[in-house]
Amino acid sequence: MANRKFALFALTFFSHLVGTTLGDTCASLSGTTSIEIETSQATQYSSEQNNYWSKGCGALKPSCQLYPKSAEEVAAIVRILNANNETFVVKSGGHNANKGFASIQGGPLISTKLLNEVLFDRDSMTVRVGPGNDWEDVHNALQGTNVTVVGGRIGDVGVGGYVLGGGLSFLSAQYGWAANNIVEYEVVLANATIVTASNTTNPDLYKVLKGGGNAFGIVTAYTMIAHPQGQVWGGNLVFTGDKTDRMLKAVRDFTEHYPDEKAGIIMTAELSALGAIDMWIMFLFYDGPTPPAGVFDNFTAIGPFTNNCKTRSYSELLTYNNFAVLKGSIYTITTETVPLPDAANGAEVLRSVYDNWRNTTTDVLGVGGIVGSIAFQPIPKMLARKARAMGGDMIDLDDDIDRLIIEYNYSYWFSIDDGTMDAATQQLYKGTKDVVARFTQDGKLAQAYLPLFANDGYFRQDYWGRLRTADLARSVRDRYDPEGFFAQRTGGFKL
Repeated sequence: MANRKFALFALTFFSHLVGTTLGDTCASLSGTTSIEIETSQATQYSSEQNNYWSKGCGALKPSCQLYPKSAEEVAAIVRILNANNETFVVKSGGHNANKGFASIQGGPLISTKLLNEVLFDRDSMTVRVGPGNDWEDVHNALQGTNVTVVGGRIGDVGVGGYVLGGGLSFLSAQYGWAANNIVEYEVVLANATIVTASNTTNPDLYKVLKGGGNAFGIVTAYTMIAHPQGQVWGGNLVFTGDKTDRMLKAVRDFTEHYPDEKAGIIMTAELSALGAIDMWIMFLFYDGPTPPAGVFDNFTAIGPFTNNCKTRSYSELLTYNNFAVLKGSIYTITTETVPLPDAANGAEVLRSVYDNWRNTTTDVLGVGGIVGSIAFQPIPKMLARKARAMGGDMIDLDDDIDRLIIEYNYSYWFSIDDGTMDAATQQLYKGTKDVVARFTQDGKLAQAYLPLFANDGYFRQDYWGRLRTADLARSVRDRYDPEGFFAQRTGGFKL
């Protein structure tokens, strides 16, 4: 009897020991590889957790942070993960505000921070870019080369998630989404093999990575087309909040009659408690030292009270734009896609979109530290044409209509308000969708294909349900990840 009890105890202890070892990626890698591992006592651990746009993501504490330096080290981590059932995440720049997409409580976090190469090959006119870079890192590295790549509009945005979500750029009217400008991906698959994906190698995987997010593998390098680049012109125009109707007309007209493919804008309205902020802030860009006369007249004619636009390097402009990020706050970000209304209906339609945001935001102005933002981002027909000419993508826009991508941001201070802000964030995208449905039914908006823009999507939104390419994505997923490793074990929008 004593022997049986001892045997049972030994079996239980051994099972516990094996389970602990196999279920703990951090412990399994510790001392067995050259991969840098940081735990909660380390300064670097705290620094990484503070490097999120949203404090809500940084509040989630991973069991450890892993810092691979190569695709081979990423593959080694994936092999360990295949031997256990731990949930994990992969983090690039920490821009995504959705908890669990690039942040985690209790499982390992794979930081791409050390996958930070920026290698320009003049012969092929390509740049190999690691996902651990922010866009200001990329442009700083390319200073003096007279080339650029299609990337983010704020320097503090990370490369990895941005490209996998499609990537809207100041250069998109010229060259399409950032994803259209990828020549080759280096990818670690679910079975820990390292492959390349291009037009000629694994072309199906190559196609779905262009806007397909993290559902197919861990990308460890992007080879991007290098475009000629000199000095640019850009900065901000700032207007008082009473200019709303004129601003909405201006952005509508600009989008329809897009004056120059080298021009780019983001038009945002900002609102905070007690009227401390009630204004319009525009981000302007021109791919050249000076825009031709008339390009931005729609906006300058309204009379901004601040105009700091000037000639500068692309790198300088992106770093300057970092002022828009309020570090130390909790963020929610969501989006909707709106068909551009014609001139006859533009005022009514766009004012309804704006009023949904304004009314929803006014209702939560008692939340501590609240700042609400709505951004109108033109998606002209020419962008869709360029995207298709560059090989297409999962977003798969047609050029039948012009569109606006509306981005909504809330930032606030305290997690006690998460429920209130979740409800408000849902009202932003649901209310906008209702506006579009109502005006479409009334014949004031065109029937249109309206995919969501993944980079700005809220975790409750059905990204894949809005894509007409979702069946292709499923078939490719089933080929490269038949066991559902990424679908079941990490964050992101799920097929």
